[in-house]
Amino acid sequence: MCVTCGCGEGEVKIDGVAGHAHEHGHDHSHAQGDLHSHAPGVGQTRMVQIEQDILAKNNAYAQANRDKLAERGVFALNLVSSPGSGKTTLLCKTIDLLGSTSVAVIEGDQQTSQDADRICATGAPAIQINTGKGCHLDAHMVGHALQQLPLADGALLMIENVGNLVCPAAFDLGEAHKVVILSVTEGEDKPIKYPDMFRAASLMLLNKVDLLPHLTYDVDAAIAFARRVNPAIRVIQVSATSGQGMDEWLTYLRAGMARTAAARQQTVAVLKARVAALEAQLQQAKA
Repeated sequence: MCVTCGCGEGEVKIDGVAGHAHEHGHDHSHAQGDLHSHAPGVGQTRMVQIEQDILAKNNAYAQANRDKLAERGVFALNLVSSPGSGKTTLLCKTIDLLGSTSVAVIEGDQQTSQDADRICATGAPAIQINTGKGCHLDAHMVGHALQQLPLADGALLMIENVGNLVCPAAFDLGEAHKVVILSVTEGEDKPIKYPDMFRAASLMLLNKVDLLPHLTYDVDAAIAFARRVNPAIRVIQVSATSGQGMDEWLTYLRAGMARTAAARQQTVAVLKARVAALEAQLQQAKA
């Protein structure tokens, strides 16, 4: 169950295949109880322990995902928002503007493959995770999806989470950053109503700003509310329709990819130096 709202996840499907229907080649444990628990009749102390266990298991899977992504120099983002914020439209436009940049997408929805189909229509590879009754993705699901997703070394990975401003805040997927998307068709006070999500995010995309002339929306108030709960959050105002702010968004993505590639190169250099040192020691021992 979800440790935040108590919903059950039901049958998880990845690209239409039930997540527990067959054996997988992944290298982590696959206990049927992982990330599923039931609250009825459970005391508060026991419930807290269950929640801690669930999050601990998730964090272990997340770290495994993060390590694998780092080994391949992949910059991964977890996109979170309310339903209807424009995540998928923004993703499609982003992929189009990035041109030859290698991008892959993991789509999270309770049902249907419509969003993954839209992504695939852009030419980018996408895997659909259907969470059933679940309200968010978790690191275990993402780990399975990564095994099937054609993901190039040095690529950009975008994980579009289930539309929900509550539960995804608690679940690390192995991403470099959470990016929260707030559309101007929502209330300015969303950040203080759902503070955990905005506190967990590194970047807020204020989306659909092309609609501002037709709305009574206070942009300054929305940004102030976001920075009340997270003073360090960066804000970019964007519109996939008009193109406003897209250059700044693409610059953010390219900078993240460059940092990830540099970190990978540094790790490789350190490992090569270590191997060279060990070989030198071996030669000295033989001399």
